[in-house]
Amino acid sequence: KYLLPLAAMLGGCVTIPVPLEGEFSSVTPDQAASSGQTGDLVRWGGQIITVTPAETATCFELLSRELDSKARPSDVDSSDGRFIACRNGFYDPEVFVTGREMTVTGRIDGTESGLVGKYNYTYARVAADTIYLWPKRPLIIETDYGWPNSPYWGGYGPYWGGGFWGPW
Repeated sequence: KYLLPLAAMLGGCVTIPVPLEGEFSSVTPDQAASSGQTGDLVRWGGQIITVTPAETATCFELLSRELDSKARPSDVDSSDGRFIACRNGFYDPEVFVTGREMTVTGRIDGTESGLVGKYNYTYARVAADTIYLWPKRPLIIETDYGWPNSPYWGGYGPYWGGGFWGPW
């Protein structure tokens, strides 16, 4: 009697946004760039490096990150390479700023050569159907002793004086 509502409530916590739902190839940007394969439907995400609006489309250079269970780029220090995603229309570089997290869906549309510093780099290119800009993650600053710095704790752990509960 209570199991179904509980399962529905917990299942709602780990949902993929509707525009990002579907079945996608497991190929990574590095694999696509090195093999030159095209046509696969992919869902890739990462951090925005640059945004380049042109006459009819906007292209995004992204540092690829593994996607979590919600299809959001993971906050990790590893990458599956860089890729370029282009979509028709204008996307403002003041909204789609460097460092923001984005997930795209679309078909691999070949490769593109460019420079990263002075290094010749081959990017996988995606003709994007969906551009999904994620909300900024909340800023959590850890104190010297490992507790998050929070206005409720006043920079202290929950068992020390100060903060929301007042001194012990």
